[in-house]
Formats: sequence, C-alpha cells, structure tokens
Amino acid sequence: MTPFKGIALKLCAVLLFIVMSALIKATADHVPPGEAVFFRSLFAIPVILIWLAVRRDLSTGLKVKSPMAHFWRGVVGTTAMALMFAGLGMLPLPEVTALGYTAPLLVVVFAAMFLDEKVGVFRIGAVALGLVGVLIVLAPRLTTLSGPTVQTAEAVGAVLVLLGATCAALAQIYIRKLVQTEQTSAIVFYFSLTSTILSLLTMLIGFAMPGTPFAWVMPEGREAMLLVLAGLIGGLAQIFITSAYRFADASVIAPFDYASMLFAIVIGYVIFDEVPTRPMLLGAALVILAGLIIILRERHLGLQRGKARQAKPPQG
Repeated sequence: MTPFKGIALKLCAVLLFIVMSALIKATADHVPPGEAVFFRSLFAIPVILIWLAVRRDLSTGLKVKSPMAHFWRGVVGTTAMALMFAGLGMLPLPEVTALGYTAPLLVVVFAAMFLDEKVGVFRIGAVALGLVGVLIVLAPRLTTLSGPTVQTAEAVGAVLVLLGATCAALAQIYIRKLVQTEQTSAIVFYFSLTSTILSLLTMLIGFAMPGTPFAWVMPEGREAMLLVLAGLIGGLAQIFITSAYRFADASVIAPFDYASMLFAIVIGYVIFDEVPTRPMLLGAALVILAGLIIILRERHLGLQRGKARQAKPPQG
C-alpha cells in the first residue's frame, strides 16, 4: 500500500468530476439532460477500453457473471446522472455538490434495509445530523416554490438533485453486491455502456414528444466540444478513482471526497460567478461532518472485525 499515491489519485478524480460537472453545467441551458448523459457516457467508453488495453486486461476485465445485475445498476445509475445533470442547469455548482453528499448518508439507510447490515445508534445519529444539514441547504429553495419563475426552477432543481442523490445511493447498494462476484473494470465499463444505450432512448422519446425536456437539440460547435470533453474527463476520473483503491484503503481515501466542495466553490465562483450562501455553507458543513463520522465509524468497525478474525482459533 502507498497511501499518498492513493490520496493523490482520489483528489485528481474528485477534481476531474467537478470539472466534468462544470462542463455539463455550461451546456445545460441548451442541451437536455438525456443528451448530456449520452455524451458523458459514450466518450468515456474509449478511455476505459484504452486503460484496460494498457493493463492487458481487455480479454478478462469485461467478463460478467450477472448481466442483469449490471443492467439494473445501470438503470439506477443513469437515472441518478440524468437527475443530477438536470439540477446542474438550475442550481449553483456548490449547492449541487452539497446536496450530492446526501448519497453516502442514504447508503447507510439502504444498506440496513436491503443488505441486512446492522446500523447502530452512532451511525443513525450521524445520518440524522447529515439530514439536518440537507434541510438547511434545501430550506431557502423550498420556501420559494410559489415565488417567481426563476426561484421555482431553483426549488425544482434542488428536489431533482436530492432525487438524484437517492438514486446514486441505490446504485452504491447494487455495486456492493456486484463487487462480490464482478471485476471493477467490468462494473465501470458496463455502466458506461448501459447509460449510453438508455440515454439514446430519451432521443426516441423526444421525437415522439417534441417540446418536452426529453427532446434533443443539435449542439453548437462549442457545446459539442464541451460535451465530448466532459465524457473524456469523466472516463479518466473513473479510472483515477478505481486506481486509487489499489494504493490505499477505502477508509483512508474516502474523506477526500469532500474536497469536491472546495473545488466546486472555486470553479463556481470563477467560471459561473456563483457566491455560496451562508445556509448552503452551514448545511454542507453538517453533511460533511456527518459523512466523516460515518467513515470513521466504518473504519473503527472494520478494525474490530479484523481483530476478531485474527483472534479466532483456526479450524481443523
């Protein structure tokens, strides 16, 4: 293990994901979410394939044992991505990032519901603290649902991002099951492939229902370049984050996910002239604190389980 290399790769991945989100946001006024998902997914595929070829893992890295499990993980993950992209067009980048932190909190809840994982009072309290933070971020938006059109759109955007975070948490539950039998490279590749195909369906829906948010548009030259770049960067970010776990334990690098807030604030201010509000910063701080508490608790429980296995007498 080389933790510093793992941390560096994780930080690079987090930065690349925020840059990717900024590129999607820059096109969101004209390009619908389904079309953005298509570009993001399609142009990530060659990056992933090149990575597998360089690792000489192309022949074995794409084999699967549970095709339908990959499909359903793709459906949920694609829905999460589309909702997040829709929210990016309505909300400041730092706010979308803050609301996205809801996903790790919900993973704890869903793991208890669907994976029968035991969740103690400690982690339940952390989840409750995080949800209070989410409410603080949401409160200014939800009080403007009956206000001017712009404010109403922002409120809808907040709800969409929260729904996206919920779907992202469900996708993590699928991944927890998949990693027991499937290779990480296959999970990454088939998600990109599934989301590419599913996003194409929105184009067909758009043809049948013109004038709806599903209807695709012909992107301008600059928009097309940004969308292709978003896909390439997204694929590179996936490789970085996958590689990070080869060099450091998950408990070591997981807290660096929250560096995305700093990156989002800087990029949002410099590129989009977005100034974070006090409620957003306060709520984000509580959500981040809750996430860190859960990570530390998971690490502590992992150490306890490791000691218990070591102390267990050999069977013979």
